[in-house]
Amino acid sequence: MIAPFPDSGLYAITDSSRWSGRKLVRAVGQCLDGGAKVLQFREKTREPDMTLVRELLKLCRSHSVPFIINDDIDLALRVNADGVHLGRRDGDVVQARQRLGAGAIVGISCYDLPGRALQAERDGANYVAFGAFFPSSTKPSATPVDHDILKRISLRVPVVAIGGITPDNGNQLLEAGANLLAVIKGIFGQDDPRKAAENYRQLFELSNGYRKSHPP
Repeated sequence: MIAPFPDSGLYAITDSSRWSGRKLVRAVGQCLDGGAKVLQFREKTREPDMTLVRELLKLCRSHSVPFIINDDIDLALRVNADGVHLGRRDGDVVQARQRLGAGAIVGISCYDLPGRALQAERDGANYVAFGAFFPSSTKPSATPVDHDILKRISLRVPVVAIGGITPDNGNQLLEAGANLLAVIKGIFGQDDPRKAAENYRQLFELSNGYRKSHPP
């Protein structure tokens, strides 16, 4: 059963440069225990270990958290993942939807392009992602994106912010209008992924309290 995509929360993205194999499974478990609401499996340097991917999927199922595959529709189909995240060169929403089915989660990177996000929503995307909002060690050459894009864009689907996000700067993006914060190094580059996830979770708790006391 596909876990629904959340309206808000921490969107964790795996990083195999520090954690791999059983260590990655443990780190993901800690991250989920810390409150991550989405997990994306991202592997850019090697062929994915199918046993590992299925273990991560099982962990996500046990936490009722959606398991998203980065860039690879074929892999998402093989392991029966909840969905796929597409970049600029990874196909489009319509193609992914046709292959994965009506119930699958399809997200798309929109960088600094609001028009791409609007088209993705029309095509049936479940969420869109903008960034990088801050300097990112994962993608050091990424085009910097102004926070104002989050204030200007009006969408019916959740908006994910990505790129160099820390517990110290993430609140700026939530206040600007981001629904979820996508994090790689801030979780899987830390010694304690659970504590790191809890620190991000607190941002959402504070932001939700602020929004309730300051309605639009």
